[in-house]
Amino acid sequence: MQKNGVAAEPEEVVEATEAPEPEAQPEPEQEPVAEEQPVAEQKDAPEAEAPAVPDESAATEIKVERVEEEPAVEPPLDPEEIIHDPDEGRISADAAIAPKRTPGVIHTEQAAEGRKRHAEVYAFANQKGGVAKTTTTLNLAVAFAESGHRVLCVDLDPQGNLTMSQGIDPDKVEKSMFDVLVHQVPLTEIIQKREIDIAVASIDLAGAEIAMSTMIGRERSLEKALDAVAEDYDFVCIDTPPSLGLLTINALTAADKVIVPVQCEYLSMRGLVQLQNTLEMIRDNLNPGVVIEGILPTMLDSRTVHAKEAVEILEENFGDLVFKSRIRKAIKFAEAPVRGASVLKYDPKGNAAEYYRDLAKEVLTHGAS
Repeated sequence: MQKNGVAAEPEEVVEATEAPEPEAQPEPEQEPVAEEQPVAEQKDAPEAEAPAVPDESAATEIKVERVEEEPAVEPPLDPEEIIHDPDEGRISADAAIAPKRTPGVIHTEQAAEGRKRHAEVYAFANQKGGVAKTTTTLNLAVAFAESGHRVLCVDLDPQGNLTMSQGIDPDKVEKSMFDVLVHQVPLTEIIQKREIDIAVASIDLAGAEIAMSTMIGRERSLEKALDAVAEDYDFVCIDTPPSLGLLTINALTAADKVIVPVQCEYLSMRGLVQLQNTLEMIRDNLNPGVVIEGILPTMLDSRTVHAKEAVEILEENFGDLVFKSRIRKAIKFAEAPVRGASVLKYDPKGNAAEYYRDLAKEVLTHGAS
């Protein structure tokens, strides 16, 4: 039994000596971690899970990287969506808005349709008054008619001077160009036959611009009205008011060519630059085919040096656009409207009539050369 007791004592000492060994573990902690790994592996398997913790952190880091990589996969998907969205938008836009969203294509088609008409439309325009616009419109139209052409004159001037020049009282007409532009009355209902057919004006035209201000497509009102009678005439001559307002814009939008009467004076010529700017706007937005047929010197008094200088200035600045024909001053131009006639009817053999016959020949041979 003693042996057993003696033997037991050293065993306890061994155990005591063995017990502090794990307490000395902090010392190997200062040493490389490789020495701790076998101890951890011998003790328990769950302790092996401890190194798995850094693996989880690494996994989380990998996951973060994957999240960052996902947007890199999305860019190829975005273009597909961009391709599909516009296609759907175009279909809905074409169905709902149709011509309004394709100006390049539609305007060319509309311009082609507008130019299918038979009549050639001339607008006589100059924002300065007193330059013989009305006189030129009427007498050139009558000269065309003498050549065997079918001619319509359109009076867009609220003063109604062209209407009065054919013996028609603007205050007594039942319907006028006002009704055509504002109420869409057919042009045939206001045309009266005199030396030439004339679409009459009245003082109501003075309020046409205000009445048309809320209309959609108001700049094309005259163009649409002329389309209905386009096959009935060879030429349409439009007399415009002395301004660059909506009535004149309607005339320039409907016209194929523009003739600009210019009095042979300095102040009259200054307005040509503004008229050219207006024509550029018309070409860009409403009527790309309109051109200036020619600039016509009117009321020329060849006895004065100023008149000769004015013509020279015109030719220097506008060159071939200036007509070779000259409309000189003549008392017959003032007397003819009193009789309700053109100068070609009032004094068919006079010089005044010959001026416009010469101009008609020049225009019929494609204008200023």
